Amino acid sequence: MSFHLRRKDKEITDVADLKKILKSSAYVTLAFSMDNQPYLASLSHGYDEAQNCLFFHCAQEGKKLQYLRSNNTIWGQALIDKGYAQGKCTHLYASVHFSGRVTILDDLEEKLDAIKCMINRLDKNPELLIAGLSSERLKSTTIGRIDIDCMTGKKSKEVTI
Repeated sequence: MSFHLRRKDKEITDVADLKKILKSSAYVTLAFSMDNQPYLASLSHGYDEAQNCLFFHCAQEGKKLQYLRSNNTIWGQALIDKGYAQGKCTHLYASVHFSGRVTILDDLEEKLDAIKCMINRLDKNPELLIAGLSSERLKSTTIGRIDIDCMTGKKSKEVTI
């Protein structure tokens, strides 16, 4: 199924801008599906531009993993919300929608790289946290990698990325 963006004036066509939104949004919201039942989860993340993938961590058991075991294809959104523009009847935002497949990481080196990606993005002093990471802790941490296969974006004309 193919759709087009109705408001071409809001379309983000520069891939660098799309990637910038993925790198700087506070969280991503992922849509999962299992047995024709949808499920949404908002997660902190790290974006690896070189691999064009997102990383997230989660509990070792639970709804997300149950859905992913059934269907590892997701749809996601990263949103930068600048709020409502008072007196203009518009909302200021930039967003990226993406699709991809989730792989749960097993390899400790991959998990370490993923956790570093997330910590470097989220923490003001990442070196301290990264130095404290241990193999045992990584073994008990569930990390997902979303390999992005498609992304599109929209933004208010007043928002600079």
